[in-house]
This record gives sequence, C-alpha cells and structure tokens, in this order.
Amino acid sequence: MNFDYYSYLIIPLLIFIARICDVSMGTVRIILVAKGLKKIAPIIGFFEVLIWILAISKIIQNLDNWICYIAYAGGFATGNYIGMKIEEKLALGHELVRVITKREAFDLVHALKNEGYGVTFIPAEGTQGLVGVVYIIVTRKKIPSVIEIIQTHNPNALYTIENIRYVNRDTFFGSNKERHWWNFVRK
Repeated sequence: MNFDYYSYLIIPLLIFIARICDVSMGTVRIILVAKGLKKIAPIIGFFEVLIWILAISKIIQNLDNWICYIAYAGGFATGNYIGMKIEEKLALGHELVRVITKREAFDLVHALKNEGYGVTFIPAEGTQGLVGVVYIIVTRKKIPSVIEIIQTHNPNALYTIENIRYVNRDTFFGSNKERHWWNFVRK
C-alpha cells in the first residue's frame, strides 16, 4: 500500500502554514487600521489576501481530502493566536493611564516627571471626599514601567488604562529617540 505523502501530508502542511501567515497578517492589519496607520495596512492586506487565495485554491483542488479542511481550520486558529502575540510584542500606539488617589499624589507625580513622562494632575472630589486625578499618556511599551511607579508611590490608587487612537504630537514623550516609525507612516 502506497501512502500519498504529497496529498495527505505536504499539501495540508502548506495550507496550515499559509493560514497561519495570512490570519496573523490580518490580525495585525486590523490593529494597524484601528490605530490609524493608513499606509502600511493596505500593503499587509495585499499579501494577506494573496496568501489566502493560494491556500483556498489548494483546498478547492483537494476537495476530497478532509485533512486539508482540518489544516485550514487549524491554521486559522493558530494564526489568530500568533497574530495577537505579534501585536502584543509590537505594542503599537499610545495609552492613557488615569490614576485616582485617595491621598496626596505629589510623590507619584514627581516620580513620573523624573522618569520623563508627561503628567497632568487635577485635584477632584470623589464619593468619599477629596482625591487626586493623574493623567499620563504613554506608549504601550512603557505601561509596565508606569504601573510599577504607581504601585511604588501610591499602591492603593485606582488606575485605568485606555487605548488612544491618535495623539496629535509627541511633546510629552521625551526626546527624539522615542519617536517611532509609525508616527511617520500615519500621515
């Protein structure tokens, strides 16, 4: 009995790999579109669709091979996971960190400023009395550092992190060293 390695092993493996590539690219492309990166997303979309066409054409050529269907679905699921991991590593964009403190936030504000973060502090009134509200706009890659500073200087503070689609300038983000390639792609 001869086993057809090409039809039942090589083709499904190629379909699986192609789906990982195109779905990962699609995941990253969607995130880039959401971040307003208008120039790079269509380029990624072109290659994403090209790879998808190649994968689906192999499925159509092998309609009687159920292993190709499993490879297609498995590649889709794996591509979603890998795409999210890629996006997580890229950490594109900016975030707004809002900190609400029950006590004086001078040490926290001073520590954030010393690290080069743009900080806005507003005294406010909460349901249980006076509070301080601190706003920090940072790149996503800097979030762990900001959280560490918050927990060091005001561990009981409430903080939220929100995605920002667009920031009109980089003046709050330190030196020119921190300018990112996507700031130039966005326009």
